[in-house]
Amino acid sequence: MSGRTIIPFGPQHPVLPEPIHLDLVVEDEKVIEAIPRIGFIHRGLERLVEKKDFIDFVYVAERICGICSFIHGMTYCLAVEEVMKIEVPARAQYLRIVWSELSRIHSHLLWLGLTADAFGFESLFMQSWRLRELILDIIEETTGGRVIFGSAKVGGVRRDISAEKMQEIVKKLRSYQKEMDDIGKVFLGDLTVQHRLRGVGVLSTASAKALGAVGPMLRASGVSSDIRMMGYSSYGTLDFAPIVEQDADCYARCKVRIRELDQSVGLIESAASKMIDGPIDVKVTGTPNGEFFARSEQPRGEVIYYAKGNGTKFLQRMRVRTPTFANITPLLETLKGCQLADVPVIVLTIDPCISCAER
Repeated sequence: MSGRTIIPFGPQHPVLPEPIHLDLVVEDEKVIEAIPRIGFIHRGLERLVEKKDFIDFVYVAERICGICSFIHGMTYCLAVEEVMKIEVPARAQYLRIVWSELSRIHSHLLWLGLTADAFGFESLFMQSWRLRELILDIIEETTGGRVIFGSAKVGGVRRDISAEKMQEIVKKLRSYQKEMDDIGKVFLGDLTVQHRLRGVGVLSTASAKALGAVGPMLRASGVSSDIRMMGYSSYGTLDFAPIVEQDADCYARCKVRIRELDQSVGLIESAASKMIDGPIDVKVTGTPNGEFFARSEQPRGEVIYYAKGNGTKFLQRMRVRTPTFANITPLLETLKGCQLADVPVIVLTIDPCISCAER
């Protein structure tokens, strides 16, 4: 059509270190349509179930995404454990919660820094990532890794956290909470930030439901949905509710993640108070024979693992539906009608992980 231009966004660009590619159909500075292209870093990880036995595949699952690595590995374990009817010890369930919420905190702080960098607030970017490093220090102390934890296993967890260490972690998180609140006040109160985020990339409640949005993308559009409320890994014993906002724009998605920082600290404290002495794993005997869909809540939203065993040590099928993949279609909806300069910020508000989406 006359007056329209197609501008390629990515796969290499300064906004993200991952190769997301969008063909933007624009009229002057207004985006009319966005057409995604994925597959630049497809690794064929799901096929590896034919070569890695079901115990070792946990390591592959963790490497689907570096930022959400623990929850990837844990959700895979949940699927296999259900197929094999394995009862995971209570202490291991709460340890999984602790590491899951530490993952959520460090992921949200990473996202806040990248978002600040996208609209040029470099000092805010540095402060967010400085605080994230402190969270990574806790993760390293308890798992030995800063990004890939390696602590999830079929039947429980590989490492334990002593009562003294757990108290120390809770004390540190309480002190960091004030710094998180200070950073949150800048994100939510600074006029420059509000100018870049308010009213930008709106996704209505109806569209969020119809297009299958997940995670903060969905909750920022007024939908109370959080897979943790289903109660997996003893989440059902903790008192919390989904963080929901109604404005449905980039600012609301930012606000959801900031509020979830405080929520995650509270969940870690609750899990620590309920953690009882006992084993952290059980011996796994036999091989999986059956199928199951496991669901959990990653920092970016719901992740689904489908595992199908045929009685051998190799799974017959393993399928992953990641939150970034689910949020791509809602993202295209939010880009329609936006200004070209707002595209990087809108793309970032789904917290995209392309290695997750393409696997």
